[in-house]
Order: sequence, then C-alpha cells, then structure tokens
Amino acid sequence: MPQLLLELFSEEIPARMQAQAAKDLERMAREHLAAAGFLPEALKTFAGPRRLTLVAEGLPLAQADRKEELKGPRVGAPPQAMEGFLRKAGLTQDKLVERDGVYMAFIEKKGRPTAEIIAEMVEAIVRGFPWPKSMIWGTKKLRWVRPLKRILCVLDREVVPFSIEGIESGDVTEGHRFMGEAKPFVAKDFDEYVAGLEKHFVVLDVEERKQRILEGCKTLCFARHLELVEDQGLLDEVAGLAEWPTPVLGDMDPAFLSLPPEVIRTSMRTHQKYFAVRKAGEEGLAPHFITIANIQAADGGAVIAAGNAKVLSSRLSDARFFWDEDVKVGFEPWLEKLNGVTFHAKLGTMAQRVERIVALAGEIAPLVGADVEKTKEAARLAKADLASQMVGEFPELQGVMGGYYARTFGLDGEIADAVRDHYKPQGPSDAVPTAPVSVAVALADKLDTLVGFFAIDEKPTGSKDPYALRRAALGVIRIILENGLRVSLAKFGKEDLIAFFADRLKVTLRDQGKRHDLVDAVFALGDDDLARIVARVEALDGFLKTDDGKNLLAGYKRASNILKAEEKKGALPVGAPAEPAADSAAEVGLYNALRLLDKPLKEALAKEDFTGAMTQLAELRGPVDAYLDGVFVNEPEHRDNRLRTLAAVRDAMGQVADFALIAG
Repeated sequence: MPQLLLELFSEEIPARMQAQAAKDLERMAREHLAAAGFLPEALKTFAGPRRLTLVAEGLPLAQADRKEELKGPRVGAPPQAMEGFLRKAGLTQDKLVERDGVYMAFIEKKGRPTAEIIAEMVEAIVRGFPWPKSMIWGTKKLRWVRPLKRILCVLDREVVPFSIEGIESGDVTEGHRFMGEAKPFVAKDFDEYVAGLEKHFVVLDVEERKQRILEGCKTLCFARHLELVEDQGLLDEVAGLAEWPTPVLGDMDPAFLSLPPEVIRTSMRTHQKYFAVRKAGEEGLAPHFITIANIQAADGGAVIAAGNAKVLSSRLSDARFFWDEDVKVGFEPWLEKLNGVTFHAKLGTMAQRVERIVALAGEIAPLVGADVEKTKEAARLAKADLASQMVGEFPELQGVMGGYYARTFGLDGEIADAVRDHYKPQGPSDAVPTAPVSVAVALADKLDTLVGFFAIDEKPTGSKDPYALRRAALGVIRIILENGLRVSLAKFGKEDLIAFFADRLKVTLRDQGKRHDLVDAVFALGDDDLARIVARVEALDGFLKTDDGKNLLAGYKRASNILKAEEKKGALPVGAPAEPAADSAAEVGLYNALRLLDKPLKEALAKEDFTGAMTQLAELRGPVDAYLDGVFVNEPEHRDNRLRTLAAVRDAMGQVADFALIAG
C-alpha cells in the first residue's frame, strides 16, 4: 500500500527540542490520520539538526465512503431545536428517521483523495506545532522553531501539492550543509530519501548518530590507551548537533589536571560539549578530550583539535582563576554573604536556612550515630560555596566544590565529605550518602526544605513541583531505607507531610513491584518508621501471595462485612469473646486458635519479625473458614459472643496491617 514521506526542513533545531519534536510530530500525525479514518500499518518520525521527518506505511489513496449517524432532538422538541439540527445536518425533516422517540440523521459522505487530507494535515501540523520556543521571520506569518526552508511531501511516489505561506511542497531535499553536493536531490520514497541523505553525509536516525559517536570515541581512545568517560546526557545533546558526527581527539595542557576533575569535566561539557577521557585502567582524567565535529576533515581533524584545545585552555584558565581566588577567601566570608541571599520570601535568607539546617542536623545526628559537633559544623558550612566564584560559574558543582575547599582548608575529612554529599541523592541513579555525618546533614537539608515549604503551603500540585519537593522526599526515603535507619518522621513533620511521604514511598515500592494498597494498609497503623513500614509491606506482600494469605484475606473481608452490617443496626458488643459451648466445634476451634495466637503474634511483632507474624496469622485460615461456613452468627442466643469473636479476628489481623484497605 502507498507510503507517505514528509520532511520539514529548516535552519538549526536546538538539540534539546529534537526528541520531543519527533514525538509531537508522530502524535499530531496519528491524530489527524485517525480523524480521517486512516490507520497506517507503521508510522515513524525522526529529528535532527535541520529536519523533522515522518514516514507512514500502508495508507490508502482515498478515504472509503462513510455513513455518518447524527442524533437529533426528541420527537416533540421545540421548533428552534429542530431547525438548528437540520441546519447542522444539511437535510430537510422528511430525510430524518425516528428511533426510540429521537430523530436521527444519516449522512453519506463520499471519501476524499488521501493527498487532499495529507495537505490539510501538514498545514495544520506546521501552523499548530507546539515548539517550546519559536520565531516568526521575514514578511511571512509563519511561526516555526527556526526559519522553515523546504517541505518534502510525497504519497505513493507522487508529490502532494500544497503551499504554506509561499513554501511549495515538493520531492526535493538537501544533504549536509558543507559536505554534501551543492544541489538538492530528489527523494520519492523513504528508501531513496535515506540513501540520498547518506550519500550527502547526513545520518537520519538519532540512535545511529549516537552509536556512530560512541564507536568513534572508543576507537580513538583505544588507539591511545585511553578510556572514554561516558556521559549519556552529553551524548544525547551532541547527537542533536551534528548530522555527520565525527569524533576528534584533542590534547590539553596537563597542568590543568591539578584542578578538581569535576571542574574540568563540567567546563568541557557545559561550554564546549567535549567528552573527557582517562588513562586505561586508571582513576582521574587524562590530558585529552574528544570533540564531535560535523565534518570529516581531510587532515583527520588536526586543525579542529588544535582550535578546540585553545578554546578549552581559555575556559580552564578561567576556572583556574576562580579556584585561586576562592581559596584566598574561605568559608567565613562566604557565610557572611549568605545573609544577603534570599532563599524564599516567606522562608528568609540562605543564612537563616543554614541556621535551621544546623539545628535539625544536631537533632538527627544521635539518631544515626553521628558525632553531633562534627555534624553541626558540616551543616554550617554546607551552603557556603554558593557564594564562591567557582559555583557562581558552575552552579551544578555546589556541594562538590564545598567539599574540595573544605579539604584544601584542612578541615576534618568527615566534615568535607558531608559538605560534598549533602545534596545526594539528586536522582534515582545517584548514590546515597552512607557516612553518619553525611547522612545527618543530607537528611537535615532535605527535611528543612520539605517542612519549610509545607509550612507555607507551597506543596506540589499535579505535575508542578517548582521546589523539587518530590525529589527531596524520595531522597529522604532512600537515605533512610538504604542505610537501615530507624527515624520517626513524625518528629519532623505534620500530618500532611507524613501523608506526602506515604505517597512517595508508594512510588518507590511500586517501582520495586510492590502494591500501593499494601502501603496504605500498613500506614493506617499510624507507624512512621519507614524501615519498619517497608519490612511490614514486604512480609505482607509475601503472605498474600500464598494460598493461606489469599484465603485469610477473603475471610477477613467476610467477617468485616458482617460486622459492618450489624453495626448499622446498633453498637457492636465489646469485650473479649467468652468460651463457646463445646458442641459447636467451629466456634471452639476459632476461639482456641485466637487464644493460642495472642502471645506468639505479640512476640513476633515486638521483635519486628513480620514474616513470623504472618506465619502466626496463617494459623487462623482454617478456623476462620470453618467458622464462617458453619456458624450462624445472628442466632439471637449467641449473637453477641459470635460478633465478639469476629471482632477478635479483625483486631488480631489489624495488629499487622489494616486488611480492610487491601484490594481483593
């Protein structure tokens, strides 16, 4: 079946916008095609430095004829309603059909040529494309990320004719700006298009560009006994900057290696988009870099490497200057400057925030086995580097530079590490601090952020989280869980913040395959010890995967439903159940099971042996099933005692979790 090929060719598209642009093009095309009744066999989009491309397979050359059914007003409706419906349908009343007291219109629509629909679709996409930033250029009333130059649009190897603000569609595109032939080339289908681009030094697929970059970098490194310092974010970016990416290895002055490696890498990455390298099998960086050129130079990139080395030397000289100036100043003048830095209008200055973090870290330190005075000193210094020149130039190095400066000034290693690590973890792939002083300061930093913004009612809403509170909460959760800490969150936050932690914990456990309703069932006990909560959830999850667990849950639901129904009639009887008559075997069996369960269940819970507690609960499965199947609860003479028995089952299970909140 026919193939559609569309290319929107423009000036340079920012690399950071390309991936989303490809997704938006696919989404918009699918929506328009579906609205026309088309379901392509395959549809794929591509994005690069100068072009957005779409290929759709299996489109018909014309729409099928369609019969549209419109529901009109009820029989006997006011004349105005009927007149409006007839105008909408383009029919007279005698053409309507009455069905179940409602007038129906059946409109036959002849299918249109697909080319006409595609032309309208492309114009709608171009005029409504959701670029985060766009521009209007020249005298044209056309908005695009950068000036739009060409539109290639062919269906079944034929041009789909249309014009958008003077840009005529065609079957012509062009290759690399510098390396391709000067004249454009014709492409009437996707295979011709890809082959033509390759011939004219353009790699269409971003994943292929990434692979080309990685392989080229590793080949250059291997030849010089080096290793690439891989950087996925940088790889994603440079793959959007070059149509014909060509790695080039350059050299830098080894004297710059005395700077912290994070400074060198950040300068390379932020300013120049270079990859760092290291000697094979060694720590630290090597005095080289890899830049990604957009041309395949005749000299192998020697001139490119030399030019880039000069630029890098200039940048690193600036970094050297910042370092030298910073080490002349020290922490105390920086801390004084924080008095003039506003953290938030309602939460005071950064200096006031530091005071809060110090106090909070002092409270946390004994809970995590950290030296209190070291912890307070680390907390006092943690934000100081925000006033340094290096962090002013490279904000992403806050904390990291503070750690280096602390060691340079001769401070205790535990304090320096805590200053360096107090922002961690900053994402799911970031490691959590493990040293006690570092743990205490990291927790204090995040808890102060959470408590402060919750106190002024600046909570996350929907997808909006301007103060990264979700990330802070997840950081607290990871630090506590991965270090096996026993910390009560109620000590640091109110009910709404505890609920927020519960939601974030659900996210964490759901990512591990745990059910969110189990988290609810455990949180309902009022426990705020995350380590204990997770242990309960894991034990509960394992228990409910067994036959005993599934059946006991079902029995709990039946017992609870009986109690709820009876509670509607009046207050339930209170107190422990009395020993039943010996002739009621099911009652005696459950009574004895509950009596025998009480002590070992409490002992298991006291030891936080939640798996053992579940094992004890499993002993109730048979007696509960027999009781519910063989005992008439509402028999007047025995009703109160039998309801007490069911309440005793509910209460025993409720020591482990609120089973009423568990689905199933």
